[in-house]
Amino acid sequence: MGITVQNITGNTAMVIWPKMASCVDSFYSVMYHPNWNTMLSSYSRKNFQKEERVPTSRSSFVVENLTPLTTYIVCVTCQSANPSSDQCRVFNTLERDPASVNNTKKELALGIWLTSSVLLLIIAAILLYGCLHILCRRRRERLQGQNGTCEQDDGKAWTKSAARASEELGRQSQLMQDTEEKHPGGIQLATIIVNPSVCKEPAMPTSKSQERVPATGQHSAMN
Repeated sequence: MGITVQNITGNTAMVIWPKMASCVDSFYSVMYHPNWNTMLSSYSRKNFQKEERVPTSRSSFVVENLTPLTTYIVCVTCQSANPSSDQCRVFNTLERDPASVNNTKKELALGIWLTSSVLLLIIAAILLYGCLHILCRRRRERLQGQNGTCEQDDGKAWTKSAARASEELGRQSQLMQDTEEKHPGGIQLATIIVNPSVCKEPAMPTSKSQERVPATGQHSAMN
């Protein structure tokens, strides 16, 4: 049939075949399998790992995703028929291409970078949430402390005013006691001053009698 394999790399290979008159209104089936075992006695379709369908307008196909340094067998038939030995070719893939290695490394580095970025964003979001939570709690505690301080100040002011009033009352009572001790009639004098109309009439005869007593004494002495 004249099948050829060209442009072999570590991961790809191009398969070329001549057109078949029997496949004008159908398709070509490209079958390939790695590590072909020479013990196989027949080329059955079920023995192939993969199979690709190609339109009849084409006479070539690029096999991809091959394993480097591996022996492959590829067959081309019409309408998925079981191939014969003249419809197959064996080829060996090369070492991995430097470009594919670089692409693999770039893809791996990109995946690691994306994963690290996502993890960092998650950690930053968690830290930001924790900081905001702590700030809100401290602000709430500060407001509660200010309210408690105001209440304590009001209580202290009321206590001071009450203590001051009690001290003033104590001073007044002490002054009254001192006045009673020094002047026993101080209470009567205060009462007289407060209500002079009650004590005015009895006070006058007392003073007149006190004035008359010496006069009587003088008169008896003269006699």
